[in-house]
Amino acid sequence: MDIPKVCRYCGGKIVKTHSNVLYRKGKEPIYLCTMCNAYVGCYKGTDQPMGKVANTVLRLKRQETHQVFDRFWKGRGWTRSAAYRWLAGELRLPVGEAHIGMMEMDDCEKVIRLCRDYVVKKEGAA
Repeated sequence: MDIPKVCRYCGGKIVKTHSNVLYRKGKEPIYLCTMCNAYVGCYKGTDQPMGKVANTVLRLKRQETHQVFDRFWKGRGWTRSAAYRWLAGELRLPVGEAHIGMMEMDDCEKVIRLCRDYVVKKEGAA
């Protein structure tokens, strides 16, 4: 994932800073738009962004998607790796591109639907 430099929402400059700029707690590195406050966090111990810069609405949708997806794969007894391989196959993406942090609103909705439909199919077949 490339280091963001220009905000995809407003064209503002993106700078590397820490989460305590937005929240009183935390010192995690983030990439933050200086104009609209869209941001993305970094993988622990690195400067590598965890996905694409997101505004508040998209961040909330990604959080919801993670909750649904994590509950889904853990409920099947899968490993995280197996879950992302399954998701990549369902989305017809390379495994390296099947990350919720890189998804847009419609992609998040698709993941939520896939998880719920899988559960319905399996329960209906039992």
